[in-house]
Amino acid sequence: MGTKSTIAAEAVYIRGIRANLSQFIQQAIQVFFVGLVIGMERNVLPVLSEDFGVPKGSFLFLMSFVVSFGFVKGSLNFVAGRLSERIGRKKVLLLGWLAALPIPFMILCAQSWGWIVAANIFLGINQGFAWSMTVTSKVDITKAEQRGFATGVNEFAGYAAVGIGGLATGYLAQLYGPRAALFGFTLATIFLAAMIAFFFLKETLPWARAESREHANGSYSGRRLPKGISDHPDTWEVFTLVSFKHPTFRALCQAGVANKIADALLWVLFPIYLHEKGLGLVQIGWVTAVYGMVWGASQLLTGTLSDIIGRKVPIVAGLWVLAAGIVSVTFVQGMTAWTVSAAVMGIGMALLYPNLIASVADISHPNWRSSALGTYRYWRDTGYAIGAVLLGFVAQWGHDISKAFWVTALILIVSGILMALGASETHPSKNVHTVS
Repeated sequence: MGTKSTIAAEAVYIRGIRANLSQFIQQAIQVFFVGLVIGMERNVLPVLSEDFGVPKGSFLFLMSFVVSFGFVKGSLNFVAGRLSERIGRKKVLLLGWLAALPIPFMILCAQSWGWIVAANIFLGINQGFAWSMTVTSKVDITKAEQRGFATGVNEFAGYAAVGIGGLATGYLAQLYGPRAALFGFTLATIFLAAMIAFFFLKETLPWARAESREHANGSYSGRRLPKGISDHPDTWEVFTLVSFKHPTFRALCQAGVANKIADALLWVLFPIYLHEKGLGLVQIGWVTAVYGMVWGASQLLTGTLSDIIGRKVPIVAGLWVLAAGIVSVTFVQGMTAWTVSAAVMGIGMALLYPNLIASVADISHPNWRSSALGTYRYWRDTGYAIGAVLLGFVAQWGHDISKAFWVTALILIVSGILMALGASETHPSKNVHTVS
């Protein structure tokens, strides 16, 4: 009787996209809303920063709102991962939407750039909790050999929304003014997302626990996992393993930092660069939207590609393609040429971004997978803060934004070399031995 009950309980938690299609789609809808919230900042705020009291040419001051966002989101990624292993993924996601509520009101009432910096603390909490949980939940309910595609879909939905959000708020700002546009757009997005999450999402932690039991009884046929870590490690053990001790995890983390340094450049300095070259708000919105939407849409292909050929080659190629796209901005002129550069950068991001996440998931035990993803995402999103300080200093010290593009490209090239030399292939069908 007990055996039959156990089998019946396990059957409820079958992994696979087809078996969990409704929840898979619901999670994609959630990350789309998360992307809209951060997308509203990708166009209007950097270009109109002088209206909030940022002196022209004060790039370090301008980048301060990305510093606050990066440090908070990075830290909360790890907290979210650890917390979700205790209270569940859905509750952490809802906490993320609750944290987002002050953002539209702070932007509407902002008296100085300091208000925007403070609002981005709440944005960091929202992104750290909400986006993290959409990734973790998809990984929970999918098979190991589908996780490239699953993370590709997740990041497609999120970053396509980033591009759409930037473009939409550019148009709305022209019609209603920047404050009213950002207030209405963000508040509506947060409210709708929270309601859908509360009423329609299921908790996915039971799927992870079912997978853990398969590991324990020897019935799991997936990838090999790192040795030298306990079955139920504490926070410090997971953090040090992923950050420093394990060479493949370490290589993945540094690549994550590099890609967010690049995204910090494209978030803040790319719109300013285009504005200085004479493009208007809507034109800038289109160029930056192409970056986000190509990044998003291409991940449907690049995630699937990594399920076929492995994760490592697309990641290394992505770092170098992204570097090429960034450098090309400084060589070309005109909206069409910059749009092509933005598309190249989007392809580079698509090659590396979902496959870094899939690689971490490949070699993480379900008992501590959310914490491992949280650790990786901690380092990755701390790259926003590192990039904001470094590139803000480079642009201000050199009195030339284009120098920041060259520094970013160099970082990406070096990161690709470190990834090529330091990481093992993690795909479950290809890492026959324990991953080093």
